[in-house]
This record gives sequence, C-alpha cells and structure tokens, in this order.
Amino acid sequence: MEDIGKSLTEQMQRHNWSKRYNELVETALNDPDVKRFLAENKHLLTKDDVMKSISKLYEYVTIKQKMAQGEQTFAPGYLPTLAVSKHRIEVVYVPSEQLLAKRAKQELDARVKMIALPKSMRQAQLVDYDRSEERNEAFRAALQFTNDYAKEPKKFHKGLYLEGSFGVGKTYLLAAIANDLAKRGYKTTLVHFPSFAVDIKGSIGQNKTTEYLERLKKAPILMLDDIGADSLSSWIRDDVLGVILQYRMQEELPTFFSSNLSFEQLENEYLAINNRGEAEPLKALRIMERIKFLADEYHIVGKNRRNP
Repeated sequence: MEDIGKSLTEQMQRHNWSKRYNELVETALNDPDVKRFLAENKHLLTKDDVMKSISKLYEYVTIKQKMAQGEQTFAPGYLPTLAVSKHRIEVVYVPSEQLLAKRAKQELDARVKMIALPKSMRQAQLVDYDRSEERNEAFRAALQFTNDYAKEPKKFHKGLYLEGSFGVGKTYLLAAIANDLAKRGYKTTLVHFPSFAVDIKGSIGQNKTTEYLERLKKAPILMLDDIGADSLSSWIRDDVLGVILQYRMQEELPTFFSSNLSFEQLENEYLAINNRGEAEPLKALRIMERIKFLADEYHIVGKNRRNP
C-alpha cells in the first residue's frame, strides 16, 4: 500500500492551496513520528481521513517542538501521542515519566504527616541508618516492626520507645520507619510533641482542642518525638497525653516515642512532677503503664550529629 503521507504531499503540491496551509500540511506530514504513525495505521486510515485530521497532526508536531525547546505548553507534564478513533486521528495527552514520578512522591509524602519536624526527615531511609553494633538492637526492632506490620496490619504491634542523648538519630530512625511504611502503603503521623503541646494550648481559644486531639488519637500509626523535652503541665499530661495514650491503648494502635529520658527518668523526673513543683507519682505511673503497653524501650547511643 502506498505511503499516505507521501501521496498527500504530492496531492498538496498539485492543488492551489494557500501557502500557509501548505506549510502546515508539510510540517505535519514530514515529522518522523507522524510518518511512523501513518505507516503503522495505513490499514485504518484513508487519505481523506488523514486530511480531515491534519490540524491534529499539526497540533501534535507543534506541541512536540515546544517541549523540545523547553517552552511552556497548555498541559505541562503531559506528552502528546497519536491515536486513531473512528477513522479520525486524535491527540491524546499522557503523563510523562517525570510527572508520574512527581505524583508518586506526592502520594508517598501524603502518607507521612510530619508536624514541626525538619524537612530533611522526608529523606530518612532505614538503609542509611548508622547500624553500629551498639545501635543494632533498635535497628533490628525497627525492621521487625515494618515487616510484621506489613504482614498483619490489623494485629496489634508494639512500637519503639527510643531513648538516648541529643542528636544521636532517634528522630531520624522514627522518620525512616515512617517512610518505609509509606512505601508499603501505610499512613503515619510523626509529631514533635513539645511543639504540639504549644499548639494545642493555643487551640483552646479557637475551640479546636478536640480536633487537635482527634488527629493524634486516631492516627493509624503515631510517633511522638521528643517526649520529656519541655516543662509539663498537669493538663498536658493528663488531658492531652493521657487521653491520647489511653485511646491508643484501648484501640491497640501502634505508637512510637523518642526521648532523652529513659522509662525510669520519664516516670520519676518528668511525669511525676507538675509545673507547680508538686509530686504526683500515681498519675505518672498511669501514664507510664500506657507507654509500656504501647512500646518497648531501646537505648540509642552515638555521637551528636547535630553538633559534630
């Protein structure tokens, strides 16, 4: 069967069409991708079909040229392709690999809600975690959790309570766990608890306290970063932290923590003394019972990566 594009070009030269139209037709028909498309679909298209669709072919070629020159198109991120529909040629716009990758990254980021944490934590990966011998126990526990949770997400899995000095990578490990879970399709909320405490105090006048609490109470997987780093009021301890932990314990929802304090220090030094200096050991004990139900303690050692 004859070459449709070549035949149409010869036909164009025999007719007294306008110079501009001739240029349009010639530009469209001489494009290598158009030639290949017409050759592949010559059994579906007549010369009349092609001529009726010449504006579509020209649109396709023009958009390609703009993209090659880095110019903005009306559909950024989409690539033009040609298709046959009912003996007519159509231009179909499909997402580019770059756009698909961007969307995938956005979907991944949406599964990890980070509140008051450095943007760099978005890049945290388990594979990059410093796995020195004394840090290996926590790392293995992190891997065990992600694997076990992925196998049985409806089953209760205890989280990790990461304890250690400033800057040793506790927050990084939490973020790496969250990012790994995101790749597996699971949602996590990772929040800097001292910042959250300030925010929820400010929400009182806006009648949004319940809304703030609900976000953390019902998060599928919750990570409370830097517990014990701020002065604690009785209200934050009992009506915020206590309420969150009680709900998560009852519903058996995975919960993680990071702190500069050990379990013992958290109970006896942080939770037991309110901001008025009064000792409240029983209230501290109730909070610790919930934390211990939800997470196992792991000690993290290492150099301070914030101030090397």
